[in-house]
Amino acid sequence: MPRTARQPRSRSDRPDGRPRVHATGSGEVTAGSRRVVLHISPHPDDELIGAPATLFALRDAGWHVIDLACSLGRVGQRTRRRAELGEACRRAGFELVVPGKLPGIGAADDPERAQLLLAELIADQLRLHPGCVLAGPSPHDGHHGHEVVGRAIVDAAESAGRGSRWLIWGLWAELPFPNLLIEFGRDRMGEIKRALAAHAGEVARNDYAALVESRARTNAILGPERVHGFGSRGSRMPFAELLTHVNFTGNQWELPASRDFAPQHVLDETVGTPIGWWLHAESAHTRLRANARRNGS
Repeated sequence: MPRTARQPRSRSDRPDGRPRVHATGSGEVTAGSRRVVLHISPHPDDELIGAPATLFALRDAGWHVIDLACSLGRVGQRTRRRAELGEACRRAGFELVVPGKLPGIGAADDPERAQLLLAELIADQLRLHPGCVLAGPSPHDGHHGHEVVGRAIVDAAESAGRGSRWLIWGLWAELPFPNLLIEFGRDRMGEIKRALAAHAGEVARNDYAALVESRARTNAILGPERVHGFGSRGSRMPFAELLTHVNFTGNQWELPASRDFAPQHVLDETVGTPIGWWLHAESAHTRLRANARRNGS
């Protein structure tokens, strides 16, 4: 059962006008009267790999960006990764929420238990910030931890019993139905990479900065055709992100018409095609892993 909503504690702003990074054991935050986007991160660094250009654009348009950490990585790395995450969010101007107790989302952990507990943590934030826009990974993202978080977002949004808007990103698997194109330039890419560099241990292990740039370059070429239709002209900007924007009406999930991203239109009421069948479907990766366990491999 979802836990009783907690009262938010007060928060002061930074001198530059961006929200002060703040973390508590209970995840208590407040954004005052500003519009809120709640980003749900499977791992530290996903806040700057999943859809960073979108989050930065919303931040610059006056939105309060909250990053909800759903894990702190492997045992033995958590102290380092927690410190890196705090610095990354400080550089990005995001509010950081690290719950006091997080379920394991590793390959050997119980995904059903993790999904239930994470849905409760997300639901806590939805009660604190009613009407906030959600951002997070696809439930078909190809990584066990990302898919668990994506399914937990579905559960939390549906349990809220009111309309939710969700900006879905993909990392380890392509989004099959991108309907939102976010174009951006070199200055924005530089800002993303500076914040991502705070995750020094992960960037040293694998060159995620190169991934962010190369993927955004590819999206600037393929994105306009994937979002607006084959034969569309390529992006005029060097970089782009692709997202799938879905709305939960209280009765069903809908996929709105494709469009270019504009912060002022994120809250627009739009009618779309039913898409709950995809959000609730078992992912191909989940099925393959289940088959492997049954076969003892």
